[in-house]
Amino acid sequence: MTTASQRRANTAPPAAAAEGLAARLERNARDFPHKPAVIHPDGGREPDGRPRYRTLNYGELQHEVERLAHGLAHAGIGRGTKAVLMAPPGPELFALVFALFRIGAVPVVVDPGMGPRRMLHCYRAVGAEAFIGPPLAHLVRVLGRRTFEAVRIPVTLGRHRLWGGHSLARLRSAPGPRTTPPAVGGDDLLMIGFTTGSTGPAKGVEYTHRMALSIARRIEDTHGRTRDDVSLVTLPFYGMLDLVYGSTTVLAPLAPAKVAHADPGLLVDALERFAVSTMFASPALLRRLADHLTTRPHPLPDLRCVVSGGAPVPASVVAALRDVLDEKARIHVTYGATEVLPITSIESEEILAETADRAALGAGTCVGRPVPGTLLRIAPVTDGPMAALAPAGTVPEANPQAGRVGEILVAGESVSPRYHAAPEADALHKVPEKAPEDRTRAGLDRPGGTGSAPRVWHRTGDLGYLDGSGRLWFCGRAAQRVRTAGPDLYTVLCEGVFNAHQLVRRSALVGVGPAGAQEPVVCVETETPLGADAWRQLVVELRASAADHVPVLGSAPFLRHAGFPVDIRHNAKIGREELGRWAERRLAPPAPPWSRAGAPKLIPLAGWAYLLGGAVTAATVGAPDAPVLRWLWWIDAFLSVGVHAAQIPLALPRARAAGHGRAACVALTMLYGATWWRAL
Repeated sequence: MTTASQRRANTAPPAAAAEGLAARLERNARDFPHKPAVIHPDGGREPDGRPRYRTLNYGELQHEVERLAHGLAHAGIGRGTKAVLMAPPGPELFALVFALFRIGAVPVVVDPGMGPRRMLHCYRAVGAEAFIGPPLAHLVRVLGRRTFEAVRIPVTLGRHRLWGGHSLARLRSAPGPRTTPPAVGGDDLLMIGFTTGSTGPAKGVEYTHRMALSIARRIEDTHGRTRDDVSLVTLPFYGMLDLVYGSTTVLAPLAPAKVAHADPGLLVDALERFAVSTMFASPALLRRLADHLTTRPHPLPDLRCVVSGGAPVPASVVAALRDVLDEKARIHVTYGATEVLPITSIESEEILAETADRAALGAGTCVGRPVPGTLLRIAPVTDGPMAALAPAGTVPEANPQAGRVGEILVAGESVSPRYHAAPEADALHKVPEKAPEDRTRAGLDRPGGTGSAPRVWHRTGDLGYLDGSGRLWFCGRAAQRVRTAGPDLYTVLCEGVFNAHQLVRRSALVGVGPAGAQEPVVCVETETPLGADAWRQLVVELRASAADHVPVLGSAPFLRHAGFPVDIRHNAKIGREELGRWAERRLAPPAPPWSRAGAPKLIPLAGWAYLLGGAVTAATVGAPDAPVLRWLWWIDAFLSVGVHAAQIPLALPRARAAGHGRAACVALTMLYGATWWRAL
């Protein structure tokens, strides 16, 4: 049997080697130029209606990388140049990324799904000198001159340049001899990615070559990745790692920002058509895949490894996948962050045999043991900066006893060393370890280092604890804990009790009120819409579960919600901050019409009054001579009748979740429009 160390020789080189990711791709292209590198949907259809795919082999991809690298260098992009990269998932994106790596430039990648305001904040923080994107992106750049004032090299994707700069088509045929790419060191900056900003401002995460190659090795050791794999990719970053391994990347036919709405039939088609052996997906996507395969069984004998991450994975999703996939397929649940991938991993057999039952008793979610080369410790919860830590293992207090919840800290080569140009974020999230007098004698050398520099720990902002077997149990985000007048309540730890009920799709614990005196509220999303009687019975049963395992929540309000707000990247992390504001509105007494909160409802009422008054006036006295008044009446009719009626399908799910009947929903939506149902 091939060992992990033998497989590593066929994938990533040791982190100490001065070989960058672009050099690794070049070596793969030299070793197997005709092997498929990227298989991607091209937007067309086969005669039978299925998506049409195209294949780019390693030799073709490397040729494109070299052409683009030469052209980008000819345009003035070189070593250390920060370049905003906005390109849709596809072979051109991978070619551009590796071309920038080849010339030592630093791609700046922001998830477009986070919205224009957050995106602009990210770009403003970086101050990139180059901008590579489609015409629409360049329009945003031109309109946001203050955000992109440092950009001096604009490159437009396609054949035509817009608003100055270069077109990618022209750069592909740039004149002059091609130069040898610069050598890179392990600590050289590779790229800048951004956190989702789901619990605070998005932060720029610096990736070094050492870190990226360490991530590749961690995934290889944990999940047995080899160059022989065919991998279905739902996030471009994992496709980049596939090209480092030398495996084949199949781009999933889905919108990256809407994975929870992907067509599972198209996923099954891609898995079968290309004999996919491994895939990474968020819990939201795997739920859709499991539901589809449950109702339409389809053998997938080639699929041997499924990896999920990005948010806690419900045991029900793991169990459903276990039932529909081939018995030899392994299902791994991983835990990680933008700043460090992966941290821990656990396989479905252990989840279903033990940890799922404990989660239903209020133990939290087990996310497994640390992956090789990654160190964990649990620190007392604090919202401010953390003082330097004593060396791990030198004092008993360095790691609280098993079962005590604290903040999860991580160290290792796969951890980002710093945030980009954000010393305040570094001070809050990076914690140095005090160096003992003799690190060699203490056996505490920095992983992969010489022992001369103290280890730096990354604060994940997550809460958890280690059990007696060294497994990590995730309990929620520190910023989302409910801070009552008594002990703090941890979201995921409490929610597992309610999620075990067969009618509950998921639950979310939120706090209403000021920190230190918050009232806990449990929001519930059910598997199917429930009538008023069924909902009341469900609440009775959930309160009974709370009395057994989390007594403090036995008297908490339970509110049903049509569909929780989730993060953009994985469509799985619950937006508890937004849910908390929603719960506060639901629990507040009705606002008087003359108050600031109640005033918006007066606007649609005034519209109806004008509409009815105008109709009565026209029927009794006659239409007014003033054209402006007649036009206002017709505009009012369109808004009050047409627009309000168009909102009914959007209002119905929220109304059902709030306990309103269909007739009441239609009547209230026609009367108040969005000012009513958006508050549900």
